Amino acid sequence: MPGTAASRSADELGDIRMPELKRIYWTRICLRLAFMAVTLWLFGSAILSLMPQADAGAGSGAATAAGVFRSMLDRVVTGVTLPGAIAVVLIIAAAVINAQDVRRRDPVRRFTRQQRRSGMARAGGVCEMEAGFGRRCSRAAEHGDHFYPWSKGGSTSLQNFVAACSRCNRAKGARIPSPGQQMRLERRRQTYVPLDAAVAVGERQPLP
Repeated sequence: MPGTAASRSADELGDIRMPELKRIYWTRICLRLAFMAVTLWLFGSAILSLMPQADAGAGSGAATAAGVFRSMLDRVVTGVTLPGAIAVVLIIAAAVINAQDVRRRDPVRRFTRQQRRSGMARAGGVCEMEAGFGRRCSRAAEHGDHFYPWSKGGSTSLQNFVAACSRCNRAKGARIPSPGQQMRLERRRQTYVPLDAAVAVGERQPLP
């Protein structure tokens, strides 16, 4: 009976949960935050370098103006060298991650009819996404969504299938769900999935 599925322990869920989601999610969050911080650092350093210095007005004539310009340029280059180098490293890391995502993409993007039937039956025809405060959306399911996004290397499999309404499907987009969203969805599934059926969600394609 679906109700008895609530007896599944947290340890059991931890064993079947997509193990690398936490690492993937936080790696990308940290990379995004680091890039934002370095961008602010880069622009801040450039602006501070352009501010007039105490000796900037010394001397006169064309030679002095050229010297002031060269001094200003040197300060800008010195100020942005370190944050610029870090920005380049972060861009390269993001490019490598994106290239791996592309390589992981499942050759099959659309769920089969059998997968859709099984996934919709598992959800009882109701959207499985969150409607707020961890509650399950009550709208009718219209789409089969890749829980771990296909564009990021998510598998086109029943384990990665989530029944979703149009609104929730559009709102989620191609964002990687958080480990908390994964945990809450699996907990909700305990209330409507039979005890002998899997509640795990999320599956990623291996690198070829």
